[in-house]
Order: sequence, then structure tokens, then C-alpha cells
Amino acid sequence: MENLLRDKKAIFIFVFPAFLIFFVIVLLPIFFSFQYSLLKWDGISNGVFVGLQNYKNLFIHNSDGFMKSVENSLLLALLSVCIQLPISLFFALVLARGVKGEKFFRTVYFIPVILATVIVGQLWMKIYNSDYGLLNFILSKLGLKFLENQWLANTKTVLVAVFIPILWQYIGYHMLLMYASAKSISPDIYEAARIDGASETTIAFRITIPLIKPILQVCTVFAVIGSFKSFDLIYVLTNGGPMHASEVPTTLMYTDIFNKYQYGYGSAIAVFIVVECFICTILINKLFGKTNV
Repeated sequence: MENLLRDKKAIFIFVFPAFLIFFVIVLLPIFFSFQYSLLKWDGISNGVFVGLQNYKNLFIHNSDGFMKSVENSLLLALLSVCIQLPISLFFALVLARGVKGEKFFRTVYFIPVILATVIVGQLWMKIYNSDYGLLNFILSKLGLKFLENQWLANTKTVLVAVFIPILWQYIGYHMLLMYASAKSISPDIYEAARIDGASETTIAFRITIPLIKPILQVCTVFAVIGSFKSFDLIYVLTNGGPMHASEVPTTLMYTDIFNKYQYGYGSAIAVFIVVECFICTILINKLFGKTNV
């Protein structure tokens, strides 16, 4: 094994195919997106070089309410970290204790993850429907008819109404990662803690959570980046409406590129999303690095 690691040709043979795929699928599109972001281009005719004008339109002129869409994506990221991950962690800790029906609940919680986004979107559209939706029906039966609303058509409620299905769909995904990490901890550690008189709550906060901190870091990165890249479910439910109230950078990018044919401006948004994800990943890793035990 050591000889193989010292063989530079062998290392090159094994690493180069993976690097080539990464370069073609990831790095090259990012490079072309940055190149297009410096142009005023409709995707058909020859582009005109405008330098950083598209970025000025984003941050200074705030074209199409771009900064509002960024605020919405940051809010979704905050909700993902503060609501989605704690719920996932709770389910993971409960299931990892070996409760009755563990395999059944593990499967049920993961079902939303494997459902197609269009199906999830259509399901929640039926729930939110103002005429026959389940949510308004329940409110009516509980005597809370005054709370009935057009959830996806009201600018005051649409943002929360759109975010709830996103959080719901991926709770099972993070739960499974945390659950697998918790189950990998040696039972001897738990046995020793119980002999010393530790309660289940103490075991969870003093043993399990510190030992699964690496996977918590991964889940945090996934949750934040996933929030910044959220598109499909928002597009199915509202397409960023009404009046851009549920707009996020990805839906705005799609509209600018494919509806308004502003490829340069849309590419600038794409570059911003990439940089935003990269910076947040570094910050999260540094934050967890400082809190490692």
C-alpha cells in the first residue's frame, strides 16, 4: 500500500478520471457562467461585454428585487438550521435508542425524501387550497374559520407556506444521516454511562451529540446550501409569486434567463449563488472547528 502511494503514476491514473469529471461537470460550467455574467446577452445574438455592470445591477440598482430574494433564501437557511435540523436530531436520537418499530418509523420518516418534488408540490397545493384544502378545512372544524386564508396567494403568508414543505421534505434525510452516525457509537459507552447513573437526556447531550458532531457539521452544510439552491418546490408552488413575495435567487435566475432572455444578468445571479454557498461552507466548517471537543 505504501509503495502504491509513493507511485505518482498510479496516483495520477486513479485521481485523473475523477478530477476530469469534476472539472467538466462543476468547474467548467462555473467558469462559463462567470464569462457570461460579464456580457449583455440574450442567448442568441452576439454578447456585448459590459464588465461588472450585471453585478452592479444586482447589488446597487437591486434589479428585479434581487436583495429581497437573497433575504428570503437566508431566512430559509436560518429556518433549516434552527427548525429542520433540531427536529431531525430529535427523531434520530429517539430511533437510535432502539424503540419499538424502529425500522418502520425510519422508513416512514424517509418517504418524503424519495417523493418527486412535483408530487410534493401538488400535495401541498391541495393542502393549501383556499376552497377545498385540508388546512382551511381543519381550521373551520376547530372553530377557527377567521384564520382561513389563501395561503399561496397572500403576500403575508406565502413565504411561510412555501418554506414549510421544503423543511418537511428533508427532515427524514438529515434524520437518517444522524441516525446512522448515532447507531455507529459503541454500546459499551452507553452501558458505562448508565452504570454511572446518567439519564437518557444526559447521555444524549453529553455523549451522543458530541460524538456525532462531524455529521451534524455535514448536515448543517447540506441544509444551508440546500436552502440557497432551493428552486423546484418553490417553482411548483408559486414560481416566486405573488409579487415576488416568495422569490429566491434561483427562481429569479430562471425567470431572467429563460423568460426574459437576460443570460448575462441571470449568469451573474448563478455566480453569486456559487460564491455564497462556498463562503457559507467555509464559515460553517470554521465554526464547528472551533467548537470541536
